[in-house]
Amino acid sequence: MSVNEQADVVVVGLGPGGEHVAGTLAEAGLDVVGVEAGLVGGECPYWACVPSKMMIRAGNLLAEAGRVPALAGAAAVTPDWTRVAGRIRNEATDDWNDQVAADRFAAKGGRLVRGTGRLAGPRRVTVGDRTFEARRGVVLATGTRPRIPPVPGLEETPYWTNRDVMAAKELPASMVVLGGGAIGVELAQVFARFNCAVTVVEGQDQLLSQEEPEAGKLAAEVLRADGVTVLTGARARRVSYDGTEFTVRLEGSEQPLSAERLLVATGRVADLTPLGVDSVGLDPAAGAVPTDGRMRAGEGLWAVGDIAGRGAFTHVSMYQAGIAVRDILGQPGPEADYRALPRVTFTDPEIGAVGLTERQARERGLRVRTSVVAVASSTRGWIHGPGNEGFIKLVEDADRGVLVGATSAGPVGGEVLYGLNVAVHAEVPVERLQHMIYTYPTFHRTIEAALGALR
Repeated sequence: MSVNEQADVVVVGLGPGGEHVAGTLAEAGLDVVGVEAGLVGGECPYWACVPSKMMIRAGNLLAEAGRVPALAGAAAVTPDWTRVAGRIRNEATDDWNDQVAADRFAAKGGRLVRGTGRLAGPRRVTVGDRTFEARRGVVLATGTRPRIPPVPGLEETPYWTNRDVMAAKELPASMVVLGGGAIGVELAQVFARFNCAVTVVEGQDQLLSQEEPEAGKLAAEVLRADGVTVLTGARARRVSYDGTEFTVRLEGSEQPLSAERLLVATGRVADLTPLGVDSVGLDPAAGAVPTDGRMRAGEGLWAVGDIAGRGAFTHVSMYQAGIAVRDILGQPGPEADYRALPRVTFTDPEIGAVGLTERQARERGLRVRTSVVAVASSTRGWIHGPGNEGFIKLVEDADRGVLVGATSAGPVGGEVLYGLNVAVHAEVPVERLQHMIYTYPTFHRTIEAALGALR
């Protein structure tokens, strides 16, 4: 007869948020069991944020070298993907070995259990033939998986997801990317800069369809400048593979696309069914675990990260993790507030955004004032020259006189976003922002011009 094992808290899923919860609670003296079916650290350090930014850094260097003749003389570069692949293997992922992360968790006092965790009622988690009873409760942090569209023929082919791309030792000569969201456009640009012939297929009318239309237009322009074929309002109706080449047939077109590789980057989805959430009264068919402002999903149950449905971003997961930790430890602190949720698409130029888009603000019934000012119109943008594409867009709630959203696109657009993030989060009056001192000559000085252009 098996004996149930006891713990204070069981954390199911040790991605960024789950690892933070488990490690912090263990350091606080709680008996914590961390359950992980894959690698400790999750998607971000091994197959997403970290390796992809290494790729992007390399691609941006190649692009900058191409801008030398216009500004500084002569330069010639030869792209070499083995440098990128080697750095990802050796520096970022330890060849996809999580021993360092596992040891780090153990050093904090946590107990790592490898396997798939499943709820078996309130405060109970099974992993294989073991059952853990959590005195304080359970934290769900199992993340998401790639959403694979139901395109006929696709499942029978060796298509790539982000995981395959990050592990690629060699680049294909050609690639079709299904999906023009952040992952799709970032990887399309990188591959193109390493001389891969890339076609992006996006079903919506613009790339980055969740962002401002100006952002989608900019992304399409810079990708095309790098040689990428961008097809918007296009949907795949059938996919096939002959052992050497993929063929993608599009709706309404008799001209198929052919490529050596096919990358599926059509978003991510949570799958709650394997988690056994029905045993605690939750809907396994739901797209996310509903939580309150303290990340509570039920009595003795919390959820953080992608499965909480507030955005598949590491920074959101870490933010929610901090809230859950405070609640579990009985510490004071504010509840979750997503008014100023920031995100960055790390193309060149970077496209950062925070809060509401203009459309979202209007759909909420706000009386809106907006402005769009090109980064190239600023002194720093003019000095920068080639590579200075971008803009600042502001969305103001005119009745309250505060910004509710903003986009910062341009060189280091993600860094320039910080000030706008503060303005939206703290609801700084626009009038006060208009009378700030903005450093000259900086990219963020474009914000001052955009404030003055609000109409």
